[in-house]
Amino acid sequence: MAMSLGWHIILACFGVAFPTMIYVVHRRGIVKDDPVALGLAKKWAKVSAVLFAIGAVSGTVLSFEMGLLWPGLMGRFGDVLGLPFAFEGLSFFIEAIFLGIYLYGWGRMPPRRHLMMLIPMATAGVVGTFCVVSVNAWMNQPTGFTLVPSTDGSPARVTDVNPWRAMFNDAVWLQFAHMWVGAFMLVGFVVAGVYAAGMLKGRRDAHHRLGFSVPFVFATIAALLQPVIGHVLGLQVGKAQPSKLAAFELATTTESPSPLRIGGLLVDGEVRWALDIPRLGSLIARNSFTKGVQGLDTIPPADRPPVNITHVAFQSMVGIGTLLALAVVVFWLARWRGHDLLGRRWFLRFAVVAGPLAVIALECGWIATEVGRQPWTVWEVLRTEDAASTSSGLWWSYAVAFVVYVGMTIGAFIVLRSMARRWRAGDEDLPAPYGPARSPAGETTSR
Repeated sequence: MAMSLGWHIILACFGVAFPTMIYVVHRRGIVKDDPVALGLAKKWAKVSAVLFAIGAVSGTVLSFEMGLLWPGLMGRFGDVLGLPFAFEGLSFFIEAIFLGIYLYGWGRMPPRRHLMMLIPMATAGVVGTFCVVSVNAWMNQPTGFTLVPSTDGSPARVTDVNPWRAMFNDAVWLQFAHMWVGAFMLVGFVVAGVYAAGMLKGRRDAHHRLGFSVPFVFATIAALLQPVIGHVLGLQVGKAQPSKLAAFELATTTESPSPLRIGGLLVDGEVRWALDIPRLGSLIARNSFTKGVQGLDTIPPADRPPVNITHVAFQSMVGIGTLLALAVVVFWLARWRGHDLLGRRWFLRFAVVAGPLAVIALECGWIATEVGRQPWTVWEVLRTEDAASTSSGLWWSYAVAFVVYVGMTIGAFIVLRSMARRWRAGDEDLPAPYGPARSPAGETTSR
């Protein structure tokens, strides 16, 4: 499940953020009669189609894995979680329909009506992501049901199900905001990095500058918003899941005030190789200079998460996010003072690396929140050992899934690389699969 989610979440980010970026360049092309912007919109749409097709495969695998790998979760709480999963499926189909209309609408629809097709497409991507995140938020703060203890020793029964309350639980808005902004941050830096790589090779035309600028603006806004949202979300985590926050901060005991612990590992119950900054931990985690972070010694050993994995993942996410936020501030300050960093090779190299760094930050964030919730699948309601399948044959299915994901990764790389090579060679109008072909006279024929 970790492999599948870690792979699929990158594609999900493109489904959330890429349509909005395409809308911006397409609208610029219409309003300013800019052929460069229209060309970018057309190319990005075809890239989006490739990523969507691959994401459909990985998303289908995930839907099967929910039932196959987690019978203890879905068997007991399927009625609670069914509503957001149903809406996510509907959102997927709506996104697919309008992506198809948008792809085949070039030159066949009035320009502004064609542009409007991106709005339901982008909305469906956001709604689908909200639905999936709502399930994860529910697992962190479960609500919308009642557990009735059994009298015969069997598991407690789930009654009084309120799926709307479960979907719109107390944790969903902040967790969704963190994911939504993170998606724009990832896609913005990844796409900008592609054009930064082109500029490093001497392609400094209007196409590459616009292709860098639009996603980089989105990445800038996201990189500056994300620490604020993350801070507020961290305050919520401290109240709802103190063991997770203790692992984040590597707090073995309750200290008032608590230091900010940079680096370090927990070895034989002791913190080693950490740099402590006094009081800063209390300020960041509790919004106070005196309040302490609840220590791991107050948590029963059986209820403590894997501390080192959680701590390293959390600090990697925060460290990378801080670095990217500082980088965008430097870029815009330099531009304000009349310095164009797009002419500096060191900055372009950093812009290329920023994309993979944003991917790592997002993956680390999900590792921190998922591993930090352990040993619970549903917080203080259902343990992971009771939720997960115990079938020994699952390793074979894991091997098959791994081969499938490797094949899809290689296939996506080959297809996107081929498209980029043909675009650079001047082939601007790559045919869309199964789309109506144009005859020399401009008429459409069936392919």
